[in-house]
Amino acid sequence: MPAEDVYSLSPLKATRDAAFSARLPGSKSFTNRALLLAAQRADTTEVTNALHAEDTELLAKCLDGFKGLTAEKTADGFRLSRRAGRLGAPDHELFIGGAGTPARFLLSFAAEADGATVVTGIPRLCERPMGHILEALERVGIATECLQTPGCVPARIHGGEPVGTEWEIDGSVSSQFVSSLMLLAGRRPAGSAPITVRVPGHLVSRPYVEMTAQIMNQVGIPVEEAGPAAWRITPAEPKPSRIEIEPDASAMSYVLGAAAITGSKVSVPGIGSGSKQGDVGFARIMEAMGCRLTMDAERIEIEGPKDGLRGVDVDMELMPDVVLTLAVVAAFAKGPTRITNIANLRVKECDRIDAAATELGRMGVKAIQHDDSLEIHPGDPIKPARIETYNDHRVAMSFALAGLLRPGIEIADPGCVAKSFPNFWEEYERFRAHHSAEAEHV
Repeated sequence: MPAEDVYSLSPLKATRDAAFSARLPGSKSFTNRALLLAAQRADTTEVTNALHAEDTELLAKCLDGFKGLTAEKTADGFRLSRRAGRLGAPDHELFIGGAGTPARFLLSFAAEADGATVVTGIPRLCERPMGHILEALERVGIATECLQTPGCVPARIHGGEPVGTEWEIDGSVSSQFVSSLMLLAGRRPAGSAPITVRVPGHLVSRPYVEMTAQIMNQVGIPVEEAGPAAWRITPAEPKPSRIEIEPDASAMSYVLGAAAITGSKVSVPGIGSGSKQGDVGFARIMEAMGCRLTMDAERIEIEGPKDGLRGVDVDMELMPDVVLTLAVVAAFAKGPTRITNIANLRVKECDRIDAAATELGRMGVKAIQHDDSLEIHPGDPIKPARIETYNDHRVAMSFALAGLLRPGIEIADPGCVAKSFPNFWEEYERFRAHHSAEAEHV
Protein backbone atom coordinates (compact mmCIF):
# COMPACT_ATOMS: atom_id res chain seq x y z
CA MET A 1 0.00 0.00 0.00
CA PRO A 2 1.44 3.42 -0.89
CA ALA A 3 2.35 5.55 2.09
CA GLU A 4 1.96 8.91 0.32
CA ASP A 5 -1.21 11.00 0.46
CA VAL A 6 -1.70 10.71 -3.30
CA TYR A 7 -1.12 7.66 -5.50
CA SER A 8 -0.21 8.59 -9.09
CA LEU A 9 -1.27 6.02 -11.67
CA SER A 10 0.13 5.35 -15.11
CA PRO A 11 -1.72 3.59 -17.92
CA LEU A 12 -0.92 0.20 -19.39
CA LYS A 13 1.15 0.26 -22.58
CA ALA A 14 -0.22 -3.06 -23.82
CA THR A 15 -2.12 -6.14 -22.67
CA ARG A 16 -1.31 -9.85 -22.86
CA ASP A 17 -3.62 -12.61 -24.09
CA ALA A 18 -2.93 -14.79 -21.04
CA ALA A 19 -5.51 -14.52 -18.23
CA PHE A 20 -4.58 -12.68 -15.05
CA SER A 21 -5.32 -14.95 -12.07
CA ALA A 22 -6.69 -12.75 -9.29
CA ARG A 23 -5.81 -13.14 -5.62
CA LEU A 24 -8.72 -11.74 -3.68
CA PRO A 25 -9.26 -11.34 0.05
CA GLY A 26 -11.91 -13.32 1.85
CA SER A 27 -15.44 -11.99 1.75
CA LYS A 28 -15.91 -9.07 4.11
CA SER A 29 -19.61 -9.83 4.50
CA PHE A 30 -19.04 -13.50 5.31
CA THR A 31 -16.10 -12.69 7.61
CA ASN A 32 -18.23 -10.28 9.66
CA ARG A 33 -21.00 -12.87 10.01
CA ALA A 34 -18.58 -15.68 10.78
CA LEU A 35 -17.00 -13.67 13.60
CA LEU A 36 -20.40 -13.24 15.26
CA LEU A 37 -21.21 -16.93 14.86
CA ALA A 38 -17.80 -18.00 16.16
CA ALA A 39 -18.34 -15.74 19.18
CA GLN A 40 -21.58 -17.63 19.90
CA ARG A 41 -20.00 -21.09 20.01
CA ALA A 42 -18.61 -22.47 23.25
CA ASP A 43 -14.92 -23.44 23.02
CA THR A 44 -12.52 -22.30 20.28
CA THR A 45 -13.52 -21.58 16.69
CA GLU A 46 -11.20 -20.74 13.80
CA VAL A 47 -12.36 -18.44 10.99
CA THR A 48 -10.06 -19.21 8.05
CA ASN A 49 -9.35 -17.58 4.66
CA ALA A 50 -10.91 -14.54 6.30
CA LEU A 51 -10.47 -10.91 5.39
CA HIS A 52 -7.83 -9.04 7.37
CA ALA A 53 -8.96 -5.43 7.01
CA GLU A 54 -9.89 -2.47 9.15
CA ASP A 55 -13.57 -3.42 9.46
CA THR A 56 -13.05 -7.05 10.39
CA GLU A 57 -10.13 -6.39 12.71
CA LEU A 58 -12.08 -3.71 14.56
CA LEU A 59 -15.01 -6.11 14.93
CA ALA A 60 -12.71 -8.81 16.33
CA LYS A 61 -11.20 -6.30 18.75
CA CYS A 62 -14.66 -5.24 19.93
CA LEU A 63 -15.73 -8.85 20.44
CA ASP A 64 -12.55 -9.41 22.44
CA GLY A 65 -13.78 -6.74 24.85
CA PHE A 66 -16.70 -8.86 26.10
CA LYS A 67 -15.99 -10.69 29.34
CA GLY A 68 -15.77 -14.42 28.77
CA LEU A 69 -14.72 -14.10 25.12
CA THR A 70 -11.37 -13.68 23.40
CA ALA A 71 -10.78 -12.92 19.73
CA GLU A 72 -7.37 -12.77 18.09
CA LYS A 73 -5.98 -12.40 14.60
CA THR A 74 -4.28 -15.44 13.03
CA ALA A 75 -2.19 -15.86 9.89
CA ASP A 76 -5.23 -16.48 7.68
CA GLY A 77 -8.14 -15.30 9.78
CA PHE A 78 -9.24 -15.16 13.39
CA ARG A 79 -9.48 -17.39 16.45
CA LEU A 80 -12.32 -16.91 18.94
CA SER A 81 -12.60 -18.66 22.29
CA ARG A 82 -15.69 -18.47 24.46
CA ARG A 83 -15.30 -19.44 28.10
CA ALA A 84 -18.65 -18.30 29.48
CA GLY A 85 -22.20 -19.32 28.79
CA ARG A 86 -23.33 -15.73 29.19
CA LEU A 87 -20.94 -12.92 28.41
CA GLY A 88 -20.36 -9.74 30.39
CA ALA A 89 -20.46 -6.26 28.91
CA PRO A 90 -17.08 -4.65 28.23
CA ASP A 91 -15.63 -2.21 30.77
CA HIS A 92 -14.96 0.31 27.99
CA GLU A 93 -16.74 1.78 24.97
CA LEU A 94 -16.53 -0.34 21.84
CA PHE A 95 -15.00 1.78 19.07
CA ILE A 96 -15.87 0.35 15.66
CA GLY A 97 -14.41 3.11 13.47
CA GLY A 98 -16.46 3.65 10.32
CA ALA A 99 -17.69 0.08 10.00
CA GLY A 100 -21.45 0.18 9.51
CA THR A 101 -22.16 -3.56 9.28
CA PRO A 102 -20.11 -4.49 12.38
CA ALA A 103 -21.70 -1.64 14.33
CA ARG A 104 -25.19 -2.87 13.53
CA PHE A 105 -24.21 -6.45 14.38
CA LEU A 106 -22.60 -5.39 17.67
CA LEU A 107 -25.76 -3.59 18.82
CA SER A 108 -27.71 -6.84 18.83
CA PHE A 109 -24.75 -8.91 20.07
CA ALA A 110 -24.62 -6.68 23.16
CA ALA A 111 -28.30 -7.40 23.82
CA GLU A 112 -27.46 -10.66 25.57
CA ALA A 113 -24.40 -9.54 27.54
CA ASP A 114 -24.82 -8.82 31.25
CA GLY A 115 -24.48 -5.11 31.91
CA ALA A 116 -24.46 -2.11 29.58
CA THR A 117 -22.44 -1.91 26.35
CA VAL A 118 -21.66 1.35 24.53
CA VAL A 119 -20.99 1.18 20.77
CA THR A 120 -19.46 4.21 19.05
CA GLY A 121 -17.32 5.14 16.05
CA ILE A 122 -15.93 7.91 13.88
CA PRO A 123 -18.07 11.03 13.23
CA ARG A 124 -19.40 9.73 9.89
CA LEU A 125 -20.57 6.47 11.51
CA CYS A 126 -22.29 8.51 14.20
CA GLU A 127 -24.36 10.14 11.44
CA ARG A 128 -25.42 6.88 9.79
CA PRO A 129 -28.87 5.47 10.60
CA MET A 130 -29.13 2.88 13.39
CA GLY A 131 -32.69 3.57 14.49
CA HIS A 132 -34.33 0.54 12.91
CA ILE A 133 -32.23 -2.02 14.80
CA LEU A 134 -32.50 -0.03 18.04
CA GLU A 135 -36.29 0.12 17.67
CA ALA A 136 -36.43 -3.61 16.94
CA LEU A 137 -34.38 -4.37 20.06
CA GLU A 138 -36.75 -2.24 22.15
CA ARG A 139 -39.72 -4.20 20.78
CA VAL A 140 -38.21 -7.49 21.99
CA GLY A 141 -37.52 -6.12 25.45
CA ILE A 142 -33.95 -4.80 25.21
CA ALA A 143 -33.45 -1.27 26.59
CA THR A 144 -31.34 1.08 24.46
CA GLU A 145 -30.14 4.69 24.79
CA CYS A 146 -28.79 6.99 22.09
CA LEU A 147 -26.15 9.13 23.80
CA GLN A 148 -25.95 11.99 21.29
CA THR A 149 -28.31 11.85 18.30
CA PRO A 150 -31.59 9.89 18.25
CA GLY A 151 -31.33 6.79 16.09
CA CYS A 152 -27.53 6.89 15.94
CA VAL A 153 -24.46 5.71 17.77
CA PRO A 154 -22.98 6.23 20.27
CA ALA A 155 -25.63 4.05 21.82
CA ARG A 156 -25.84 2.12 25.05
CA ILE A 157 -27.40 -1.35 25.04
CA HIS A 158 -28.63 -2.81 28.31
CA GLY A 159 -28.28 -6.58 28.18
CA GLY A 160 -31.34 -8.68 28.93
CA GLU A 161 -33.48 -11.54 27.68
CA PRO A 162 -35.18 -10.94 24.31
CA VAL A 163 -38.82 -12.01 24.37
CA GLY A 164 -41.36 -13.26 21.88
CA THR A 165 -41.18 -15.43 18.78
CA GLU A 166 -42.51 -12.96 16.18
CA TRP A 167 -39.96 -10.21 15.59
CA GLU A 168 -40.25 -7.32 13.12
CA ILE A 169 -37.57 -5.11 11.63
CA ASP A 170 -37.65 -2.30 9.08
CA GLY A 171 -35.42 -3.23 6.15
CA SER A 172 -36.07 -0.23 3.92
CA VAL A 173 -32.78 1.54 4.72
CA SER A 174 -30.36 -1.35 5.27
CA SER A 175 -30.51 -5.13 5.12
CA GLN A 176 -27.84 -5.15 7.84
CA PHE A 177 -30.56 -4.48 10.42
CA VAL A 178 -32.37 -7.64 9.31
CA SER A 179 -29.21 -9.75 9.45
CA SER A 180 -28.39 -8.35 12.89
CA LEU A 181 -31.76 -9.42 14.25
CA MET A 182 -31.52 -12.85 12.61
CA LEU A 183 -28.15 -13.45 14.26
CA LEU A 184 -29.65 -12.45 17.60
CA ALA A 185 -32.52 -14.89 17.09
CA GLY A 186 -30.03 -17.67 16.40
CA ARG A 187 -28.21 -16.90 19.66
CA ARG A 188 -31.20 -17.69 21.85
CA PRO A 189 -30.59 -20.82 23.99
CA ALA A 190 -30.60 -24.09 22.06
CA GLY A 191 -34.01 -25.69 22.38
CA SER A 192 -35.84 -22.36 22.49
CA ALA A 193 -38.90 -21.93 20.31
CA PRO A 194 -38.17 -20.88 16.72
CA ILE A 195 -38.27 -17.14 16.05
CA THR A 196 -39.66 -15.59 12.89
CA VAL A 197 -38.01 -12.36 11.75
CA ARG A 198 -40.35 -10.41 9.45
CA VAL A 199 -39.72 -7.37 7.30
CA PRO A 200 -42.93 -5.45 6.67
CA GLY A 201 -42.69 -3.30 3.58
CA HIS A 202 -39.68 -2.97 1.33
CA LEU A 203 -36.39 -4.81 1.92
CA VAL A 204 -33.23 -3.41 0.29
CA SER A 205 -30.20 -5.51 -0.64
CA ARG A 206 -31.93 -8.83 -0.05
CA PRO A 207 -28.89 -10.94 -1.14
CA TYR A 208 -27.08 -9.90 2.04
CA VAL A 209 -29.91 -11.36 4.13
CA GLU A 210 -29.69 -14.55 2.06
CA MET A 211 -25.96 -14.65 2.82
CA THR A 212 -26.79 -14.47 6.52
CA ALA A 213 -29.24 -17.35 6.18
CA GLN A 214 -26.68 -19.36 4.20
CA ILE A 215 -23.86 -19.11 6.73
CA MET A 216 -26.23 -19.70 9.66
CA ASN A 217 -27.45 -22.89 8.00
CA GLN A 218 -23.85 -23.80 7.18
CA VAL A 219 -22.86 -23.76 10.86
CA GLY A 220 -25.95 -25.63 12.06
CA ILE A 221 -28.47 -22.90 12.93
CA PRO A 222 -31.56 -23.76 10.84
CA VAL A 223 -32.99 -20.84 8.87
CA GLU A 224 -35.84 -21.20 6.42
CA GLU A 225 -37.95 -18.71 4.53
CA ALA A 226 -41.33 -18.13 6.15
CA GLY A 227 -42.85 -15.68 3.68
CA PRO A 228 -41.90 -13.11 1.02
CA ALA A 229 -39.63 -11.27 3.49
CA ALA A 230 -39.60 -13.46 6.58
CA TRP A 231 -37.15 -15.99 7.99
CA ARG A 232 -37.80 -18.67 10.63
CA ILE A 233 -34.73 -19.27 12.81
CA THR A 234 -34.36 -22.24 15.15
CA PRO A 235 -31.89 -21.25 17.89
CA ALA A 236 -28.86 -23.52 18.16
CA GLU A 237 -25.18 -23.38 18.95
CA PRO A 238 -22.88 -23.36 15.91
CA LYS A 239 -21.31 -26.78 15.39
CA PRO A 240 -18.07 -26.46 13.40
CA SER A 241 -14.79 -25.51 15.01
CA ARG A 242 -13.65 -24.05 11.68
CA ILE A 243 -15.53 -21.67 9.38
CA GLU A 244 -13.93 -21.12 5.95
CA ILE A 245 -14.56 -17.91 4.02
CA GLU A 246 -14.87 -17.64 0.22
CA PRO A 247 -13.33 -14.78 -1.83
CA ASP A 248 -14.98 -11.36 -1.69
CA ALA A 249 -17.34 -10.68 -4.62
CA SER A 250 -17.26 -6.92 -4.07
CA ALA A 251 -13.46 -6.94 -4.34
CA MET A 252 -13.81 -9.12 -7.43
CA SER A 253 -15.63 -6.29 -9.20
CA TYR A 254 -12.41 -4.29 -9.50
CA VAL A 255 -10.50 -7.00 -11.35
CA LEU A 256 -13.50 -7.81 -13.54
CA GLY A 257 -13.84 -4.10 -14.30
CA ALA A 258 -10.12 -3.93 -15.13
CA ALA A 259 -10.52 -6.73 -17.68
CA ALA A 260 -13.64 -5.12 -19.13
CA ILE A 261 -12.09 -1.72 -19.86
CA THR A 262 -8.69 -3.03 -21.03
CA GLY A 263 -10.05 -5.79 -23.28
CA SER A 264 -8.02 -8.38 -21.36
CA LYS A 265 -8.85 -11.58 -19.52
CA VAL A 266 -9.16 -12.17 -15.75
CA SER A 267 -9.75 -15.44 -13.93
CA VAL A 268 -11.04 -15.56 -10.34
CA PRO A 269 -10.72 -18.94 -8.61
CA GLY A 270 -12.61 -20.03 -5.50
CA ILE A 271 -15.94 -18.33 -6.23
CA GLY A 272 -18.60 -19.14 -8.77
CA SER A 273 -22.23 -19.63 -9.64
CA GLY A 274 -23.12 -21.20 -6.29
CA SER A 275 -22.13 -18.16 -4.23
CA LYS A 276 -24.84 -16.32 -2.30
CA GLN A 277 -22.91 -13.06 -2.52
CA GLY A 278 -25.14 -10.73 -4.48
CA ASP A 279 -22.18 -8.95 -6.04
CA VAL A 280 -21.38 -12.05 -8.10
CA GLY A 281 -24.08 -10.57 -10.32
CA PHE A 282 -21.59 -7.90 -11.39
CA ALA A 283 -20.11 -10.50 -13.75
CA ARG A 284 -23.47 -10.68 -15.56
CA ILE A 285 -23.52 -6.90 -15.94
CA MET A 286 -20.07 -7.03 -17.53
CA GLU A 287 -21.42 -9.69 -19.90
CA ALA A 288 -24.33 -7.39 -20.79
CA MET A 289 -21.80 -4.65 -21.59
CA GLY A 290 -20.07 -6.92 -24.11
CA CYS A 291 -17.61 -9.04 -22.10
CA ARG A 292 -17.25 -12.77 -22.60
CA LEU A 293 -18.19 -14.55 -19.36
CA THR A 294 -17.35 -18.08 -18.26
CA MET A 295 -18.71 -19.15 -14.88
CA ASP A 296 -18.92 -22.47 -13.09
CA ALA A 297 -19.20 -23.51 -9.47
CA GLU A 298 -15.53 -22.79 -8.68
CA ARG A 299 -14.35 -20.05 -11.05
CA ILE A 300 -15.38 -16.87 -12.84
CA GLU A 301 -13.57 -15.66 -15.96
CA ILE A 302 -14.16 -12.42 -17.85
CA GLU A 303 -12.67 -11.27 -21.15
CA GLY A 304 -13.21 -7.66 -22.13
CA PRO A 305 -14.30 -6.88 -25.71
CA LYS A 306 -11.72 -5.62 -28.21
CA ASP A 307 -14.26 -3.35 -29.90
CA GLY A 308 -15.42 -1.51 -26.78
CA LEU A 309 -18.10 -1.77 -24.12
CA ARG A 310 -21.72 -0.74 -24.49
CA GLY A 311 -23.78 1.13 -21.93
CA VAL A 312 -26.50 -0.53 -19.88
CA ASP A 313 -29.65 0.36 -17.98
CA VAL A 314 -29.56 -1.62 -14.74
CA ASP A 315 -31.33 -1.78 -11.37
CA MET A 316 -28.55 -2.10 -8.76
CA GLU A 317 -30.59 -2.38 -5.57
CA LEU A 318 -29.28 -5.90 -5.00
CA MET A 319 -25.64 -4.94 -5.65
CA PRO A 320 -25.04 -1.56 -3.97
CA ASP A 321 -21.36 -2.15 -3.16
CA VAL A 322 -20.37 -2.44 -6.83
CA VAL A 323 -22.25 0.60 -8.13
CA LEU A 324 -19.11 2.74 -8.07
CA THR A 325 -17.19 0.11 -10.02
CA LEU A 326 -19.88 0.09 -12.68
CA ALA A 327 -19.95 3.89 -12.78
CA VAL A 328 -16.24 4.04 -13.65
CA VAL A 329 -16.43 1.17 -16.14
CA ALA A 330 -19.38 2.97 -17.78
CA ALA A 331 -17.17 6.00 -18.39
CA PHE A 332 -15.34 3.87 -21.01
CA ALA A 333 -18.46 2.55 -22.77
CA LYS A 334 -19.79 3.66 -26.15
CA GLY A 335 -23.21 4.69 -24.91
CA PRO A 336 -24.89 6.01 -21.78
CA THR A 337 -25.39 3.93 -18.64
CA ARG A 338 -28.27 4.39 -16.21
CA ILE A 339 -27.98 2.92 -12.69
CA THR A 340 -31.24 2.93 -10.74
CA ASN A 341 -32.70 2.06 -7.33
CA ILE A 342 -29.61 3.07 -5.35
CA ALA A 343 -30.96 5.62 -2.84
CA ASN A 344 -29.31 3.83 0.10
CA LEU A 345 -25.88 4.75 -1.31
CA ARG A 346 -26.42 8.21 0.10
CA VAL A 347 -26.02 6.85 3.65
CA LYS A 348 -22.87 4.77 3.14
CA GLU A 349 -19.32 5.76 4.15
CA CYS A 350 -20.01 8.84 2.07
CA ASP A 351 -22.82 9.91 -0.24
CA ARG A 352 -21.68 7.59 -3.01
CA ILE A 353 -24.09 8.88 -5.64
CA ASP A 354 -22.77 12.41 -5.20
CA ALA A 355 -19.17 11.17 -4.98
CA ALA A 356 -19.50 9.24 -8.24
CA ALA A 357 -21.03 12.18 -10.10
CA THR A 358 -18.52 14.66 -8.70
CA GLU A 359 -15.42 12.61 -9.42
CA LEU A 360 -16.57 11.51 -12.87
CA GLY A 361 -17.16 15.18 -13.59
CA ARG A 362 -13.64 15.95 -12.42
CA MET A 363 -12.39 13.58 -15.16
CA GLY A 364 -14.58 15.31 -17.75
CA VAL A 365 -17.27 12.62 -17.84
CA LYS A 366 -20.85 13.87 -17.80
CA ALA A 367 -22.70 12.29 -14.87
CA ILE A 368 -26.20 13.25 -13.76
CA GLN A 369 -27.38 12.30 -10.29
CA HIS A 370 -30.96 11.92 -9.09
CA ASP A 371 -32.30 10.99 -5.66
CA ASP A 372 -31.98 7.26 -6.32
CA SER A 373 -30.17 6.94 -9.65
CA LEU A 374 -27.11 7.93 -11.63
CA GLU A 375 -26.61 8.48 -15.36
CA ILE A 376 -23.20 8.33 -17.04
CA HIS A 377 -22.78 9.85 -20.50
CA PRO A 378 -19.30 9.12 -21.87
CA GLY A 379 -18.08 11.29 -24.72
CA ASP A 380 -15.05 13.53 -24.47
CA PRO A 381 -11.66 11.98 -23.66
CA ILE A 382 -11.09 11.47 -19.96
CA LYS A 383 -8.97 14.26 -18.46
CA PRO A 384 -6.18 14.02 -15.87
CA ALA A 385 -7.62 14.45 -12.40
CA ARG A 386 -6.90 14.08 -8.73
CA ILE A 387 -9.72 11.93 -7.38
CA GLU A 388 -10.97 12.81 -3.91
CA THR A 389 -11.97 9.67 -2.03
CA TYR A 390 -13.98 10.97 0.96
CA ASN A 391 -12.32 8.38 3.24
CA ASP A 392 -14.31 5.79 1.27
CA HIS A 393 -12.47 2.66 0.18
CA ARG A 394 -14.84 1.96 -2.71
CA VAL A 395 -14.32 5.38 -4.26
CA ALA A 396 -10.54 4.86 -4.25
CA MET A 397 -10.62 1.34 -5.71
CA SER A 398 -13.22 2.07 -8.36
CA PHE A 399 -11.58 5.22 -9.72
CA ALA A 400 -8.19 3.51 -9.77
CA LEU A 401 -9.50 1.62 -12.80
CA ALA A 402 -9.43 4.81 -14.84
CA GLY A 403 -5.68 5.01 -14.32
CA LEU A 404 -5.18 1.78 -16.27
CA LEU A 405 -6.13 3.58 -19.50
CA ARG A 406 -5.73 7.33 -18.96
CA PRO A 407 -2.63 9.27 -17.86
CA GLY A 408 -2.68 11.79 -15.04
CA ILE A 409 -5.13 10.02 -12.72
CA GLU A 410 -4.22 10.42 -9.04
CA ILE A 411 -6.00 8.87 -6.06
CA ALA A 412 -6.07 10.93 -2.86
CA ASP A 413 -5.80 9.12 0.49
CA PRO A 414 -4.96 5.75 -1.09
CA GLY A 415 -4.64 4.15 2.35
CA CYS A 416 -8.42 4.21 2.81
CA VAL A 417 -8.59 0.89 0.93
CA ALA A 418 -7.52 -0.75 4.22
CA LYS A 419 -11.17 -0.80 5.24
CA SER A 420 -11.95 -3.78 3.01
CA PHE A 421 -8.99 -4.65 0.73
CA PRO A 422 -5.63 -3.80 2.38
CA ASN A 423 -3.63 -5.39 -0.45
CA PHE A 424 -5.56 -3.63 -3.20
CA TRP A 425 -2.62 -1.60 -4.48
CA GLU A 426 -0.36 -4.65 -4.53
CA GLU A 427 -2.98 -6.53 -6.56
CA TYR A 428 -3.43 -3.50 -8.82
CA GLU A 429 0.31 -3.40 -9.54
CA ARG A 430 0.37 -7.18 -10.01
CA PHE A 431 -2.29 -6.74 -12.72
CA ARG A 432 -0.13 -4.07 -14.36
CA ALA A 433 2.97 -6.27 -14.10
CA HIS A 434 1.10 -9.17 -15.69
CA HIS A 435 0.63 -7.03 -18.79
CA SER A 436 4.21 -5.81 -18.94
CA ALA A 437 6.81 -7.39 -21.21
CA GLU A 438 8.74 -8.88 -18.28
CA ALA A 439 5.70 -10.46 -16.66
CA GLU A 440 6.10 -14.05 -17.86
CA HIS A 441 6.51 -15.44 -14.33
CA VAL A 442 4.21 -13.14 -12.35
